[in-house]
Parts: sequence; C-alpha cells; structure tokens
Amino acid sequence: QVQLVESGGGSVQAGGSLRLSCTAPGFAVSSSCLGGFRQPPGKEREWVSYITTRGMTMYANSVKGRFTISRDNAENTLYLQMNSLKPEDTAMYYCATNTRDGYCYSLRSAYNYWGQGTQVTVSS
Repeated sequence: QVQLVESGGGSVQAGGSLRLSCTAPGFAVSSSCLGGFRQPPGKEREWVSYITTRGMTMYANSVKGRFTISRDNAENTLYLQMNSLKPEDTAMYYCATNTRDGYCYSLRSAYNYWGQGTQVTVSS
C-alpha cells in the first residue's frame, strides 16, 4: 500500500501563487511516475502534469508555462508550483503514482495510488 499525503492548498486571488506538496511515507517518489490531476466542481478529473523517474516533465496546455512539477528525492516529496493562477484553476488537486509499470501517462486509469486531494480556490 502506497500512502500519498497532500498539502498546500488554499484560497488565493487571481495572479497569485501556491505550492502543493505530496509526500509519500514508506515509498520512494523517485521510483515511479508521479502525476498531478485536478477536478473542478461538477467536472471530471483531468490530468495536469507528470514527472517521470528520469525527471522529464509534461503539462496540460491549460497550465503550461504557469505550473511546474518537481521532485525532491532527498525530501521524498513531489511539488506542484502554481503561478499566475486563474479562476479556472479552482479545483480539488490530487497527486498520484503508477507503481504497476512506473511509466507516465496522461490517463487517470494508469495511476493506482492517489492522494486525498487538496482544495485550491482562485478568486477574481
């Protein structure tokens, strides 16, 4: 069982920044793909970003240039830095990992462990 614990959500005004953290006690974040997802109110959960075991990152077009996903192996923590936030970024944000093959995909079904989510609210 892989436990993912998320934190860092909150309420900010448009243009502000937040940094989300995802820690994994008992699991090395460097060993598998780590993905970031979000679910706006009333909408389906959507892929935002991922980072591979090699450190390669990918982003959805909606957040490209504003969000940065990173991994600190020494701290065993995944980070999602969110800058220039927009009201449409309002969502529950989740981290996830794929331990089945360790590879990164943009499909939700590829990830088998999920954090509990942290709420991000961006006001105008």
